Amino acid sequence: MKPLLSILLCCGPLLADLSQVRAEPNLEKRATLALDYAERALKDSRRVYADGDAQQSEGLLDQVADAVELAETSLKDTHKDPIKSPRHFKNAEIKTRGLLRTIEAFTRDMNAADRSMTDKTRERVQEVHDRLLQNIMTGKKK
Repeated sequence: MKPLLSILLCCGPLLADLSQVRAEPNLEKRATLALDYAERALKDSRRVYADGDAQQSEGLLDQVADAVELAETSLKDTHKDPIKSPRHFKNAEIKTRGLLRTIEAFTRDMNAADRSMTDKTRERVQEVHDRLLQNIMTGKKK
């Protein structure tokens, strides 16, 4: 019973946080909060996996990808040119690169049979990272 309680305590508030992040009216701040949320969700996913709950870990990995996509959407919705105002775009690119490294390390630490559960998250985060980098390097399409 104790592991279930710890999962609820660590992940219950986390799930509420993503809805709070979506409610943030400042789009740039929303993007930053979403990326912070993704980092926390990834840490929680690793911890839950280490405790033996692969299914809960996979759910948290989905939350990581959702948060990263929310950050990208929020930055897009600012309608700012990433070349003229690169601060938040570059910050998002750096954080997504760090998330990719952490996901890779998590994958290496997993049991070989479970490694495929990080594939979808890694692909989604990689796609967002690539688009952010492309926008920073070439500017937004008009």
